[in-house]
Amino acid sequence: MEIVEVLLALMAACVVLAVLARLAGVPYAVVLILGGIALCFIPGLPRITLDPDIALTFFLPPLLVGSAYRTDWRAFRRNLQPILLLALGCVAFTAFAIGALARLLIPDIPWAAAIALGAILAPPDAVAASAVLQRLKLPPRLVTVLEGESLVNDASALVIYRFAVAAVAAGSVSPLDAAGSFLLVGLGGIAVGLASGWAAVWLILRLKDPLLEVTLTFLAAFASYLLAEALGISGVLAAVTAGIMVGQAQHRFTARTRQEARSVWNFVEFVLTSLIFILIGLQLKDILTRLEGRGVWELIGLGVLVSLALIASRFVWIFPAMWLPRQLRSVARHDPMPPASIPNMIVLSWAGMRGVVSLAAAIALPAAFPERDIIVFLAFCAILATLVVQGTTLEWVIRRVGLNMPAHANGIDMAEAKARHAAATAALAAVQARAADVLYGPIAADLLPEFQDRANHLQRVTKGGGAAAAERAARRAVRLEALAAAREALRACQQDKDLPEEMLARLRQEYDYEENRLRQAMG
Repeated sequence: MEIVEVLLALMAACVVLAVLARLAGVPYAVVLILGGIALCFIPGLPRITLDPDIALTFFLPPLLVGSAYRTDWRAFRRNLQPILLLALGCVAFTAFAIGALARLLIPDIPWAAAIALGAILAPPDAVAASAVLQRLKLPPRLVTVLEGESLVNDASALVIYRFAVAAVAAGSVSPLDAAGSFLLVGLGGIAVGLASGWAAVWLILRLKDPLLEVTLTFLAAFASYLLAEALGISGVLAAVTAGIMVGQAQHRFTARTRQEARSVWNFVEFVLTSLIFILIGLQLKDILTRLEGRGVWELIGLGVLVSLALIASRFVWIFPAMWLPRQLRSVARHDPMPPASIPNMIVLSWAGMRGVVSLAAAIALPAAFPERDIIVFLAFCAILATLVVQGTTLEWVIRRVGLNMPAHANGIDMAEAKARHAAATAALAAVQARAADVLYGPIAADLLPEFQDRANHLQRVTKGGGAAAAERAARRAVRLEALAAAREALRACQQDKDLPEEMLARLRQEYDYEENRLRQAMG
């Protein structure tokens, strides 16, 4: 029972720390990792260690699939070049840059072990990025690039890590073999993800049971990852590919399945994300215990230098890598070079938080691996530094460079208003087409004013202006007041013994859905 009690205690701590983070106005990932550090030094608490297999197998697949499920594939594909420049190019550059620095700072470390350290620290984490970015309002393209990078870069970093570890064991690895294996591992992972995603969608469309369908989305996450890892290929890419496939097919699911899947996935992602960050913080005491033979200032110096180099290496890669393709395209088209977006590049460079993958990969090193303890310590320092320093200042940086997006005056931007108006017009046309039917004509005539009013209102919203904003706010207020009155009437109906509670609960749920729709659609 101890593991159950510990898990419940950690979840309670996650809730408390998340509330504190909200009150303090900082990313909750930062407060969770700092809270974990504080908890690990409380006397009498049981020792909690992070098993790397559990971290990678239990936490990573659902978190990756959850992020991929929400990914806009069209936007991902349009921004594939910058995503790959970061997920492949920046990861490789960072791995070798940190490896070279490690050789300089720790002369006894072999080159392969130094590159392994670089691969461990290279990939910004999907979980960390989501935990920080969800609080901020950024340009959509920038968010697409950051989230797309964090979905793919774990695979490239883990492949470099795998070959570096193999090189330590074997003495050397041929670069040609490594490149060939890299392609095989990556393409194999994508193939497994495509197969797993297709199978999941095929089954979901035939189960006709939302509970089973939502469960299947979780099974697809683990099945794609575990199958790929069992075949020796990239489980990360398999999980991401499966998540994108299921996400792209969700328009074919029933409305109830989509609604319940969103609720369940939001809950699971919060719990897993919170647990993983607090577990990262709890590892500090064990890490320091294994390094008692080294001087405190030596450790602090190594941690600071490696963390600073890690942050700087991203700037060194991003500015030329993002600027040069624009220059080449401009020359090829004989056009003046488009102005380089310095604010975008600054935010991209600063949004490089590390997380669970880095620590899990470090802990997974073999016990006899050269300088294993210092590698684990440096991974922890990098996670702590990037989350605390970059995570807490990212919003400030965004505001300073002028990339924060203000709230829309109407609670809706023009692109969304245009899409809603198109949908409302199509709905109105469908009702109007029924008006001539013998059977449905009178019913359609009764519904026409409602649909006509909605289409007219959204047409006014697309034109903007203060009147549209005031009308939108008034409509929301009236509808919410009507829903509140309806709920109060249902509460009074509970006194009637002839009305079953199950039926009243179902009616309350309908009103809850309507309120959620209003609040989400209208600001």
